[in-house]
Amino acid sequence: MQNIGTIFEWLVFLGMAFISVVASLLLVTRKNPIHSALFLVLNFLCVAVLYLLLHSQFIAIIQVVVYAGAIVMLIVFVIMLLDLEDELRSGLRILYSKVIGGLLAILFLFSIIYSVVATSPTGKTGSYTPEKMSANVKAVGEVLFTQYLFPFEIVSILLVAAIIGAVVLSKKRT
Repeated sequence: MQNIGTIFEWLVFLGMAFISVVASLLLVTRKNPIHSALFLVLNFLCVAVLYLLLHSQFIAIIQVVVYAGAIVMLIVFVIMLLDLEDELRSGLRILYSKVIGGLLAILFLFSIIYSVVATSPTGKTGSYTPEKMSANVKAVGEVLFTQYLFPFEIVSILLVAAIIGAVVLSKKRT
């Protein structure tokens, strides 16, 4: 009976991994930004299922609530506020964007290859191990709101600044 469960987990893993890769490719190849945001939601949901397969239910729920819910809605609202239709029609800007995007993609590819090939540095393990964090929600909350409170607040300030920037950019100049 254990073998059937393992086969089922592998089938779910392969299915979610394939859907996630396809959604990622469609995310970066669509011209409509709303379609890209929807493929981003699909990708986040697939990653949440992968977290469930790793028995990290808390991280899976946070993935759905924070990323698939809040962050994507923020992206969609910014897209709607900015009204990108005029910007998408500019051919010269698209050419520059494709060249810069291609160079950045190659740079990221080399950095991923380097990080896979390079040996990882060994260090001492802290008191908050991944096993402790994945099983205990209270430990995650304690670390987030004590040791990492300042970075948490900085991220919230950056999100508010992004919303204010989108509103300012969307205002019609008179």
